[in-house]
Order: sequence, then structure tokens, then C-alpha cells
Amino acid sequence: MSSPKVLIVDDAQQVRRVLRTALSADGYTIFEAGTGDEALEMFRTSPPDAILLDVNMPGMSGLETCQELRRHSDVPILMLTVRNAERDKVLALDAGADDYVVKPFGMQELLARLRAALRRRGALSKLTNFESKQLAVDFETRQVTAHGKEVHLTPKEFELLKQLIMNAGKPLTHRRLLQAVWGPDYGDEPEYLRVMVNQLRKKIEVDPSKPKLLLTEPWVGYRFQPPKEKKEEAE
Repeated sequence: MSSPKVLIVDDAQQVRRVLRTALSADGYTIFEAGTGDEALEMFRTSPPDAILLDVNMPGMSGLETCQELRRHSDVPILMLTVRNAERDKVLALDAGADDYVVKPFGMQELLARLRAALRRRGALSKLTNFESKQLAVDFETRQVTAHGKEVHLTPKEFELLKQLIMNAGKPLTHRRLLQAVWGPDYGDEPEYLRVMVNQLRKKIEVDPSKPKLLLTEPWVGYRFQPPKEKKEEAE
């Protein structure tokens, strides 16, 4: 089995060198890019299994690069930054990032998050597909259709929707959803969920401001409410 390919995108050569050394020692095949434009070109010629992407880069920023990558792929993207404000995390997640790691970070933590991202992408769900007139989800092909139109979900959006559908009708706490989607080290990052739920609502709800499928449970978390299908009148 070939080793996973990871693309490191950072304008600082020293940072790339440190990451390359650690990830290579852990069995990954490493590719490097110093700019967003270079990363997009490398992605087109040799698509990686995951991307470590610096937020602050000259020229095309990490956020812009992430948005462009998301137009074409659901590859796991972990954003690296020195910023730790909630607004910066929201911007990264809103751009399509799967995770957000603040510098300086422990290498073991980064490797654990990378492994978790790769596991989530590679795991095939054994769930029965969900089908209704408003929403259809194929868990094996990861195809989602809302109101007759196919919609593209990021890996995290798909995983969140899957967790909610698995527990349809039941309120799920913020902590439970965070740990199921982002991993066991999470639980106190409600802004992650807030951004992701808003993104999902824009993609699958008729009116995102008045959701009928993804409902908020005040002070608890969120709940998936299966749509009620109108019964055909007997002839």
C-alpha cells in the first residue's frame, strides 16, 4: 500500500523543512509549495491525499487558496496559522478548511489531526441511504441531492450531516458532534459547529433562515428533522 501524499503549502522554507522531516519520518510522501499559485498547479498535476496550508502567505492568501481548492476537490485541508481569535477560525472554516491548527503546535498533535482527517475521508459508511423528496444522501458515493439538485459538500459538512441523519429526530450535543466530526480532542469549539451548520443550511434548506431539516436545540446542540412526506390521496 502506497503512503499517503501530503502537500505542504507555506512561504517559510524553514517551516516546510520541519514539517517535511516530521511527516516523512511518519511515513508520508511529501510535496511542497511556497505560494498559493504553486500549490494549485501542484494539485492539478499530482493531487495529494491531504494538504497543510498556511493562512498568511504573500500573493494569494491561504484562505483564497483554500476556497479555490474547494471548487474542485474535497481533499482534507488543515490550515496553519499564528492567529487564534474566534473570527480567524470562523474565516478558515468558512473557506472550506477541515481543521485549524495554531502555531506553534506540537508535532504529535498535528500528526494526530492529520491521521484523523485521512481516516474520516477514507472510511466508507455502512449506513442505509437516506431518501426523501427534499433530500437524498448516498453515504457510499457521498452524493447529496437537495430539492432535485446535486449539491457539493466539504468532507466536514458531509460528516456532520451523516452524524445528524444517523440520529434523526434526536438532539445531539455540541460536544458529541464536535468529537464525532473533528475528533476526541474537541468539544469546546462551538464556533466550528455554528459555521458548519450555517453552511449546510445554505446548501440543503429551502430557506436557511427558517430551517426545517437542521434544527437548533437551544443550549444543547442540533437535531436533524426528517421531512414529512405528504401521503398520496387514494384514488
